[in-house]
Amino acid sequence: MSVEEVKAYFRSHAMEDRILEMEESTATVEEAARVHNVVPGQIGKTLSFKVDEEPVLIVVAGDRKIDNKKYKAQFGKKAKMLSFEEAQEHTGHPVGGICPFGLKTPVKTYLDISLKEYGEILPAAGSRNSAVRLNLRELEVHSGSLGWIDVCREG
Repeated sequence: MSVEEVKAYFRSHAMEDRILEMEESTATVEEAARVHNVVPGQIGKTLSFKVDEEPVLIVVAGDRKIDNKKYKAQFGKKAKMLSFEEAQEHTGHPVGGICPFGLKTPVKTYLDISLKEYGEILPAAGSRNSAVRLNLRELEVHSGSLGWIDVCREG
């Protein structure tokens, strides 16, 4: 169970209590924002792409979409999302619970600057009904981010 991997990761950093498991689904941005009583932008949406046959994760504000021109400028390639199966294979997490924590295999991870509008972000925590509350610095550290990038547009 992938939420267990995420819990184990945060337990090793004395932060397991930050994981929120809800009765209701939080698999979509709209569901998560409603359940956690935050604006959609505070939901850290983890998108999975393929760059030169390697998986890449990008955490973006929940109310944003990928801007294809910005993505191509950043990665030198057209955006190509992983299939649901590929995303789960690389992360160990189901779609709706994909996050950059407790990954099955190491995956290059980036954070989009759209997240900087918020003091607190709630990315998924490995299941379709979990999240973890993090400030921006904690998100940087615990996501293993390779840096901040600008690949989004308003949703």
